[in-house]
Amino acid sequence: MQNAYSLRYTRGSALPALLARRILILDGAMGTMIQRYKLSEAQYRGERFTTLDHDVKGNNELLSITQPQIIGQIHEQYLAAGADIVETNTFGATRIAQADYRLEAFAIEMNIASAQLARAACDRYSTPDKPRFVAGAIGPTPKTASISPDVNDPGARNVTFDELRDSYYEQAQALLDGGVDLFLVETIFDTLNAKAALFALDQLFEDTGEVLPIMISGTVTDASGRILSGQTVEAFWNALRHARPLTFGLNCALGAALMRPYIAELAKLCDTYVSCYPNAGLPNPMSDTGFDETPEVTSGLLKEFADAGLVNLAGGCCGTTPEHIAAIAARLADIKPRAWAHYQEKNDS
Repeated sequence: MQNAYSLRYTRGSALPALLARRILILDGAMGTMIQRYKLSEAQYRGERFTTLDHDVKGNNELLSITQPQIIGQIHEQYLAAGADIVETNTFGATRIAQADYRLEAFAIEMNIASAQLARAACDRYSTPDKPRFVAGAIGPTPKTASISPDVNDPGARNVTFDELRDSYYEQAQALLDGGVDLFLVETIFDTLNAKAALFALDQLFEDTGEVLPIMISGTVTDASGRILSGQTVEAFWNALRHARPLTFGLNCALGAALMRPYIAELAKLCDTYVSCYPNAGLPNPMSDTGFDETPEVTSGLLKEFADAGLVNLAGGCCGTTPEHIAAIAARLADIKPRAWAHYQEKNDS
Protein backbone atom coordinates (compact mmCIF):
# COMPACT_ATOMS: atom_id res chain seq x y z
CA MET A 1 0.00 0.00 0.00
CA GLN A 2 1.28 3.43 -0.92
CA ASN A 3 1.95 5.49 2.19
CA ALA A 4 2.33 9.17 2.90
CA TYR A 5 6.01 9.15 2.01
CA SER A 6 5.22 8.05 -1.52
CA LEU A 7 3.55 11.35 -2.25
CA ARG A 8 5.47 14.34 -3.50
CA TYR A 9 4.02 17.18 -1.51
CA THR A 10 3.93 20.58 -3.17
CA ARG A 11 3.60 22.22 0.27
CA GLY A 12 4.56 21.08 3.75
CA SER A 13 7.16 18.75 2.27
CA ALA A 14 9.46 19.17 5.30
CA LEU A 15 6.91 17.62 7.66
CA PRO A 16 7.64 13.90 7.13
CA ALA A 17 11.33 14.31 7.93
CA LEU A 18 10.57 16.46 10.96
CA LEU A 19 8.08 13.91 12.29
CA ALA A 20 10.72 11.20 11.93
CA ARG A 21 13.16 13.19 14.06
CA ARG A 22 11.05 14.53 16.91
CA ILE A 23 7.56 14.81 18.34
CA LEU A 24 5.91 17.82 16.74
CA ILE A 25 3.64 20.13 18.70
CA LEU A 26 0.18 21.20 17.56
CA ASP A 27 -1.53 24.25 19.02
CA GLY A 28 -4.39 24.21 21.53
CA ALA A 29 -8.00 25.34 21.64
CA MET A 30 -9.18 28.33 19.64
CA GLY A 31 -12.64 28.57 21.22
CA THR A 32 -11.27 28.50 24.76
CA MET A 33 -8.97 31.41 23.94
CA ILE A 34 -11.73 33.40 22.24
CA GLN A 35 -13.86 33.02 25.38
CA ARG A 36 -11.18 34.85 27.34
CA TYR A 37 -11.99 38.01 25.38
CA LYS A 38 -15.65 37.95 26.53
CA LEU A 39 -16.80 39.40 23.23
CA SER A 40 -20.22 40.99 22.84
CA GLU A 41 -22.69 40.59 19.99
CA ALA A 42 -21.51 43.96 18.66
CA GLN A 43 -17.90 42.83 18.68
CA TYR A 44 -18.75 39.66 16.79
CA ARG A 45 -20.52 41.77 14.17
CA GLY A 46 -17.75 44.34 13.87
CA GLU A 47 -18.34 47.36 11.67
CA ARG A 48 -19.25 45.31 8.65
CA PHE A 49 -22.22 43.31 9.93
CA THR A 50 -24.02 45.87 12.09
CA THR A 51 -27.24 45.64 10.07
CA LEU A 52 -27.78 41.88 10.36
CA ASP A 53 -31.26 41.05 11.66
CA HIS A 54 -30.11 38.00 13.63
CA ASP A 55 -27.50 37.20 16.28
CA VAL A 56 -24.04 35.98 15.31
CA LYS A 57 -22.41 35.82 18.74
CA GLY A 58 -20.69 32.46 19.04
CA ASN A 59 -19.78 32.30 15.35
CA ASN A 60 -16.05 32.20 16.03
CA GLU A 61 -15.13 31.80 12.37
CA LEU A 62 -16.67 35.20 11.61
CA LEU A 63 -14.04 36.78 13.87
CA SER A 64 -11.40 36.16 11.22
CA ILE A 65 -13.21 38.89 9.28
CA THR A 66 -14.52 41.16 12.03
CA GLN A 67 -11.79 40.83 14.70
CA PRO A 68 -8.72 39.57 12.82
CA GLN A 69 -6.33 41.03 15.38
CA ILE A 70 -7.75 38.72 18.05
CA ILE A 71 -7.33 35.60 15.93
CA GLY A 72 -3.81 36.68 14.99
CA GLN A 73 -2.94 37.23 18.65
CA ILE A 74 -4.15 33.75 19.56
CA HIS A 75 -2.03 32.17 16.82
CA GLU A 76 1.00 34.09 18.01
CA GLN A 77 0.48 33.01 21.61
CA TYR A 78 0.52 29.37 20.56
CA LEU A 79 3.57 29.88 18.37
CA ALA A 80 5.37 31.62 21.23
CA ALA A 81 4.47 28.62 23.40
CA GLY A 82 6.29 26.31 21.00
CA ALA A 83 3.68 25.06 18.54
CA ASP A 84 5.11 23.74 15.28
CA ILE A 85 1.68 23.67 13.63
CA VAL A 86 -1.23 26.05 14.13
CA GLU A 87 -4.76 25.41 12.93
CA THR A 88 -6.77 27.94 10.99
CA ASN A 89 -9.87 29.36 12.66
CA THR A 90 -12.11 27.42 10.29
CA PHE A 91 -13.56 24.50 12.25
CA GLY A 92 -17.09 25.59 11.31
CA ALA A 93 -16.31 27.60 8.18
CA THR A 94 -18.15 25.39 5.71
CA ARG A 95 -21.21 26.61 3.86
CA ILE A 96 -23.21 23.91 5.67
CA ALA A 97 -22.11 24.99 9.15
CA GLN A 98 -22.47 28.70 8.41
CA ALA A 99 -26.10 28.14 7.41
CA ASP A 100 -26.85 28.10 11.14
CA TYR A 101 -25.95 31.80 11.17
CA ARG A 102 -27.31 32.55 7.69
CA LEU A 103 -23.79 33.50 6.60
CA GLU A 104 -23.19 30.85 3.94
CA ALA A 105 -22.23 33.53 1.43
CA PHE A 106 -19.20 34.47 3.54
CA ALA A 107 -17.76 30.97 3.99
CA ILE A 108 -15.11 31.38 1.29
CA GLU A 109 -13.98 34.72 2.68
CA MET A 110 -13.79 33.30 6.21
CA ASN A 111 -11.49 30.52 5.06
CA ILE A 112 -9.21 32.74 3.02
CA ALA A 113 -8.96 35.31 5.82
CA SER A 114 -8.34 32.64 8.45
CA ALA A 115 -5.60 30.99 6.41
CA GLN A 116 -3.93 34.34 5.76
CA LEU A 117 -3.94 35.20 9.47
CA ALA A 118 -2.35 31.89 10.43
CA ARG A 119 0.11 32.16 7.53
CA ALA A 120 1.24 35.62 8.61
CA ALA A 121 1.74 34.49 12.20
CA CYS A 122 3.72 31.41 11.17
CA ASP A 123 5.89 33.41 8.81
CA ARG A 124 6.78 35.76 11.66
CA TYR A 125 7.83 32.90 13.94
CA SER A 126 9.35 30.47 11.46
CA THR A 127 13.13 30.01 11.43
CA PRO A 128 15.39 27.58 9.53
CA ASP A 129 15.84 25.57 12.73
CA LYS A 130 12.15 25.63 13.67
CA PRO A 131 9.85 26.05 10.69
CA ARG A 132 6.17 26.62 11.47
CA PHE A 133 3.23 25.25 9.49
CA VAL A 134 -0.39 26.18 8.88
CA ALA A 135 -2.97 23.40 9.04
CA GLY A 136 -6.25 24.13 7.30
CA ALA A 137 -8.82 22.97 9.87
CA ILE A 138 -11.79 21.10 8.41
CA GLY A 139 -14.46 20.26 10.98
CA PRO A 140 -17.28 17.71 10.84
CA THR A 141 -20.23 20.13 10.17
CA PRO A 142 -23.42 20.05 12.29
CA LYS A 143 -25.01 17.67 9.79
CA THR A 144 -24.17 14.00 9.42
CA ALA A 145 -24.47 11.66 6.48
CA SER A 146 -24.78 8.49 8.58
CA ILE A 147 -27.01 9.41 11.50
CA SER A 148 -30.68 10.32 11.44
CA PRO A 149 -31.66 13.67 12.97
CA ASP A 150 -35.02 12.10 13.87
CA VAL A 151 -35.12 9.27 16.42
CA ASN A 152 -38.48 8.22 15.00
CA ASP A 153 -37.12 7.87 11.46
CA PRO A 154 -33.78 6.03 11.42
CA GLY A 155 -33.50 6.34 7.65
CA ALA A 156 -33.81 10.11 7.57
CA ARG A 157 -30.81 12.25 6.64
CA ASN A 158 -30.42 16.03 6.65
CA VAL A 159 -27.49 16.16 4.23
CA THR A 160 -26.22 14.15 1.27
CA PHE A 161 -22.71 12.97 0.54
CA ASP A 162 -22.56 15.21 -2.52
CA GLU A 163 -23.62 18.26 -0.51
CA LEU A 164 -20.90 17.56 2.01
CA ARG A 165 -18.31 17.00 -0.69
CA ASP A 166 -19.16 20.26 -2.44
CA SER A 167 -19.08 22.21 0.81
CA TYR A 168 -15.74 20.71 1.80
CA TYR A 169 -14.29 21.33 -1.65
CA GLU A 170 -15.24 25.01 -1.45
CA GLN A 171 -13.64 25.28 1.99
CA ALA A 172 -10.46 23.45 0.99
CA GLN A 173 -10.03 25.55 -2.14
CA ALA A 174 -10.29 28.74 -0.08
CA LEU A 175 -7.84 27.44 2.51
CA LEU A 176 -5.42 26.53 -0.25
CA ASP A 177 -5.77 30.01 -1.74
CA GLY A 178 -5.12 31.49 1.70
CA GLY A 179 -1.78 29.72 2.02
CA VAL A 180 -2.10 26.60 4.19
CA ASP A 181 0.67 23.98 4.25
CA LEU A 182 -1.49 20.97 5.07
CA PHE A 183 -5.08 19.96 5.76
CA LEU A 184 -6.47 18.68 9.05
CA VAL A 185 -9.76 16.77 8.87
CA GLU A 186 -10.61 16.72 12.56
CA THR A 187 -13.06 15.87 15.31
CA ILE A 188 -14.55 13.20 13.08
CA PHE A 189 -17.66 11.63 14.58
CA ASP A 190 -19.10 10.32 11.29
CA THR A 191 -16.82 8.36 9.00
CA LEU A 192 -18.98 9.13 5.97
CA ASN A 193 -18.60 12.88 6.53
CA ALA A 194 -14.85 12.35 6.68
CA LYS A 195 -14.93 10.36 3.46
CA ALA A 196 -16.70 13.30 1.80
CA ALA A 197 -13.97 15.66 3.01
CA LEU A 198 -11.20 13.35 1.85
CA PHE A 199 -12.91 12.85 -1.51
CA ALA A 200 -13.07 16.63 -1.89
CA LEU A 201 -9.37 16.98 -1.06
CA ASP A 202 -8.43 14.31 -3.58
CA GLN A 203 -10.49 16.11 -6.22
CA LEU A 204 -8.88 19.43 -5.30
CA PHE A 205 -5.39 17.97 -5.65
CA GLU A 206 -6.29 16.58 -9.05
CA ASP A 207 -7.81 19.88 -10.20
CA THR A 208 -4.98 22.13 -8.99
CA GLY A 209 -1.87 19.97 -9.24
CA GLU A 210 -1.16 20.72 -5.58
CA VAL A 211 -0.64 17.87 -3.11
CA LEU A 212 -0.62 18.70 0.59
CA PRO A 213 -0.17 16.45 3.62
CA ILE A 214 -3.42 15.38 5.27
CA MET A 215 -3.91 14.88 8.99
CA ILE A 216 -6.93 12.85 10.09
CA SER A 217 -8.25 12.98 13.64
CA GLY A 218 -11.33 11.25 15.00
CA THR A 219 -13.33 11.58 18.19
CA VAL A 220 -14.10 8.63 20.44
CA THR A 221 -17.25 9.77 22.18
CA ASP A 222 -17.48 7.45 25.20
CA ALA A 223 -16.09 4.42 26.99
CA SER A 224 -17.34 2.11 24.23
CA GLY A 225 -14.29 3.11 22.21
CA ARG A 226 -16.36 4.02 19.16
CA ILE A 227 -16.98 7.18 17.24
CA LEU A 228 -20.58 8.37 17.05
CA SER A 229 -21.30 6.64 13.74
CA GLY A 230 -20.43 3.31 15.36
CA GLN A 231 -16.92 2.44 14.20
CA THR A 232 -14.30 1.11 16.58
CA VAL A 233 -10.86 2.69 16.43
CA GLU A 234 -9.64 -0.15 14.22
CA ALA A 235 -12.62 0.13 11.87
CA PHE A 236 -12.17 3.90 11.75
CA TRP A 237 -8.54 3.48 10.67
CA ASN A 238 -9.41 0.83 8.08
CA ALA A 239 -12.17 3.02 6.65
CA LEU A 240 -9.90 6.02 6.04
CA ARG A 241 -6.38 4.69 5.59
CA HIS A 242 -6.82 4.77 1.81
CA ALA A 243 -6.33 8.55 1.99
CA ARG A 244 -2.67 7.97 2.92
CA PRO A 245 -2.71 10.48 5.78
CA LEU A 246 0.55 11.88 7.09
CA THR A 247 -0.86 11.60 10.61
CA PHE A 248 -3.79 9.69 12.04
CA GLY A 249 -5.11 10.04 15.56
CA LEU A 250 -7.71 11.28 18.00
CA ASN A 251 -8.83 14.56 19.51
CA CYS A 252 -11.62 16.08 21.61
CA ALA A 253 -14.39 14.44 23.71
CA LEU A 254 -11.98 12.78 26.14
CA GLY A 255 -9.08 13.87 28.29
CA ALA A 256 -5.71 12.22 27.80
CA ALA A 257 -6.18 9.62 30.54
CA LEU A 258 -9.35 8.20 28.97
CA MET A 259 -7.92 8.48 25.46
CA ARG A 260 -4.80 6.43 26.13
CA PRO A 261 -6.07 2.90 25.29
CA TYR A 262 -7.34 4.10 21.92
CA ILE A 263 -4.12 5.94 21.10
CA ALA A 264 -2.20 2.81 22.08
CA GLU A 265 -4.34 0.78 19.67
CA LEU A 266 -3.71 3.22 16.83
CA ALA A 267 0.01 3.20 17.61
CA LYS A 268 0.00 -0.54 16.86
CA LEU A 269 -2.29 -0.35 13.83
CA CYS A 270 -1.16 2.68 11.86
CA ASP A 271 1.51 2.62 9.17
CA THR A 272 1.80 6.37 9.46
CA TYR A 273 2.43 8.92 12.21
CA VAL A 274 0.07 9.03 15.21
CA SER A 275 -1.37 12.26 16.63
CA CYS A 276 -3.06 12.97 19.93
CA TYR A 277 -4.57 16.25 21.07
CA PRO A 278 -7.01 15.64 23.92
CA ASN A 279 -9.24 17.95 25.88
CA ALA A 280 -7.90 19.33 29.15
CA GLY A 281 -9.66 16.58 31.05
CA LEU A 282 -13.39 16.67 31.71
CA PRO A 283 -15.68 19.71 31.61
CA ASN A 284 -15.63 21.79 34.78
CA PRO A 285 -17.78 24.95 34.78
CA MET A 286 -15.89 26.26 37.81
CA SER A 287 -12.60 26.35 35.91
CA ASP A 288 -11.38 29.39 33.96
CA THR A 289 -11.07 27.24 30.83
CA GLY A 290 -14.22 25.19 31.41
CA PHE A 291 -12.13 22.04 31.88
CA ASP A 292 -10.44 20.56 34.90
CA GLU A 293 -6.83 19.82 33.94
CA THR A 294 -3.98 22.22 34.57
CA PRO A 295 -1.08 22.46 32.09
CA GLU A 296 1.01 20.31 34.43
CA VAL A 297 -1.55 17.51 34.47
CA THR A 298 -2.21 17.42 30.72
CA SER A 299 1.47 17.65 29.82
CA GLY A 300 2.32 14.95 32.35
CA LEU A 301 -0.17 12.55 30.80
CA LEU A 302 1.10 13.24 27.28
CA LYS A 303 4.66 12.71 28.51
CA GLU A 304 3.58 9.25 29.62
CA PHE A 305 2.23 8.63 26.10
CA ALA A 306 5.51 9.78 24.60
CA ASP A 307 7.63 7.73 27.00
CA ALA A 308 5.61 4.68 25.95
CA GLY A 309 6.36 5.38 22.27
CA LEU A 310 2.75 6.07 21.31
CA VAL A 311 2.82 9.47 19.59
CA ASN A 312 4.50 11.52 16.88
CA LEU A 313 2.46 14.69 17.26
CA ALA A 314 0.80 16.10 20.37
CA GLY A 315 -1.22 19.17 21.24
CA GLY A 316 -4.49 20.15 22.84
CA CYS A 317 -8.18 20.50 22.13
CA CYS A 318 -10.99 22.00 24.24
CA GLY A 319 -9.87 23.71 27.41
CA THR A 320 -6.20 23.85 26.48
CA THR A 321 -4.33 27.15 26.33
CA PRO A 322 -0.87 28.44 25.38
CA GLU A 323 0.17 27.50 28.91
CA HIS A 324 -0.84 23.90 28.23
CA ILE A 325 1.01 23.87 24.91
CA ALA A 326 4.16 25.36 26.45
CA ALA A 327 4.13 22.66 29.13
CA ILE A 328 3.55 19.91 26.55
CA ALA A 329 6.35 21.23 24.31
CA ALA A 330 8.78 21.37 27.24
CA ARG A 331 8.01 17.88 28.53
CA LEU A 332 8.13 16.19 25.12
CA ALA A 333 11.17 18.05 23.78
CA ASP A 334 13.75 15.35 24.48
CA ILE A 335 11.61 12.24 23.97
CA LYS A 336 12.03 10.19 20.81
CA PRO A 337 8.96 9.99 18.56
CA ARG A 338 7.04 6.78 18.05
CA ALA A 339 8.71 4.51 15.53
CA TRP A 340 6.71 2.52 13.00
CA ALA A 341 7.53 -0.02 10.32
CA HIS A 342 8.19 2.45 7.51
CA TYR A 343 9.34 5.49 9.46
CA GLN A 344 12.87 5.26 8.02
CA GLU A 345 11.57 5.51 4.48
CA LYS A 346 12.33 8.87 2.86
CA ASN A 347 9.99 10.95 0.78
CA ASP A 348 12.00 10.24 -2.35
CA SER A 349 10.09 7.51 -4.11
